[in-house]
Amino acid sequence: MSLQLPAVDVPPQPWTGRFDGDRPEHRRWWQAVGVSGPGSAPAAAAPEGGSSAGVRQPAALLGFASDEGVRRNKGRTGASAAPAAIRKALGPLAFHLDRTVADFGDVAVSGEDLESAQERLGLALASLLDAGHRTVVLGGGHETAYASYLGVRASPAVLSGQRLGILNLDAHFDLRDEPIPSSGTPFLQMARAEADAGREFHYAVLGISQPNNTRVLFDTADKLGVRYLLDEECDADRVRDFVAGFLADIDVLYLTIDLDVLPAAVAPGVSAPAAYGVPLPVISAVCRQVARSGKLLHVDVAELNPAFDVDSRTAKTAARLVDTLLR
Repeated sequence: MSLQLPAVDVPPQPWTGRFDGDRPEHRRWWQAVGVSGPGSAPAAAAPEGGSSAGVRQPAALLGFASDEGVRRNKGRTGASAAPAAIRKALGPLAFHLDRTVADFGDVAVSGEDLESAQERLGLALASLLDAGHRTVVLGGGHETAYASYLGVRASPAVLSGQRLGILNLDAHFDLRDEPIPSSGTPFLQMARAEADAGREFHYAVLGISQPNNTRVLFDTADKLGVRYLLDEECDADRVRDFVAGFLADIDVLYLTIDLDVLPAAVAPGVSAPAAYGVPLPVISAVCRQVARSGKLLHVDVAELNPAFDVDSRTAKTAARLVDTLLR
């Protein structure tokens, strides 16, 4: 029995990587990831050499090949190549997960038509969530976030009255009030959608760079009741308490990672490299904390721009975070 998904624009391709052997103890991501057929998902299978007992919910990878939102936001374009770059970085990693992982290919923006691609990604994502997958979207500029939101909100897992929380690891609020949606507007779009539905907006941001957010953005965040920590406040203990407090007030979590939250030395391949940033060990600890909370429903990783990466540092960091979140 297979799950029928809305058509993707770029079907998944075979993964490749270093070969050390074909026994379970040799497995790397490229050997473990299943490639779905066109528009469909096979039923989850047990890991090779093991049984289905104790295996957690299957994971689904879906790419969003988009940099139209970045272009509209006057950033450095190139994020549409991110899904392929993250897969390439994931492929050679040793596979220690106790869940199956399937790749469903990419939804891609055609020309300047960002909105229809966001809607299609949302539909595909909702189908995967409804089928019980832990979903991971590989972006894309941070316009990916609104597409993820559409998918999460369309899933009964969220619509059953549970409080949805959105945790953004980011140097920016992305609460711009603009006439045309972009990579700088997704969370204001979410806030307005939640208000229209009569729901409270639960949004928290970790890693805000004060010099890179105008006063109007701080005022907007305050009006919307957004919780945030500045990058300079992100020591390990304070971050752990901040995340724990946010998790305590919600039932279901959507985590979005804008890679520009990291220092430029760690993540040079983004539209807006950070002069300060939050250390990678702190971001990794957040990923472990939310993964273990039992509340994580969906995650996306956005703003990788391979054209500006150095030695694939940013792509490798993104891959490491995805691996951590699925453990």
